[in-house]
Amino acid sequence: MMNSILMALSGGALIGFAASLMLVFNGRVTGISGIVNGLLGGLFKDGLWRLTFILGLLVGGALLGMSHPELFVNTSGRSVVLVTLAGLIVGFGTVMGSGCTSGHGVCGIARFSVRSLLATATFMIIGILTATVLKYWLGV
Repeated sequence: MMNSILMALSGGALIGFAASLMLVFNGRVTGISGIVNGLLGGLFKDGLWRLTFILGLLVGGALLGMSHPELFVNTSGRSVVLVTLAGLIVGFGTVMGSGCTSGHGVCGIARFSVRSLLATATFMIIGILTATVLKYWLGV
């Protein structure tokens, strides 16, 4: 139990540190959906840093997967196709909602943005309600 708490704290600290570095050195908020959308949407004037950032996420994930494959076990009981489809829908929704949990939750709240606080609260409430409905009312 203590090991999982330390892993979560370490991961959170690294995310915060990385987001701070992005803001200080690049003047940008580390919102993953915005970075990906900017890359795919044709913002080629600043595409190099976006591509480098996404490749860093992918390479980092691949290295972690090779060194600790047990961290990538799908314990949801859902198929990989369904989980992938859900991820794509979430990505589409974050673009529609002008931000994602990483942008609003980590970066926006840290900057005392009321918009980000409201967005994060909305994400959390809707996520909790959706999970509750799916699990207890629909048995999914």
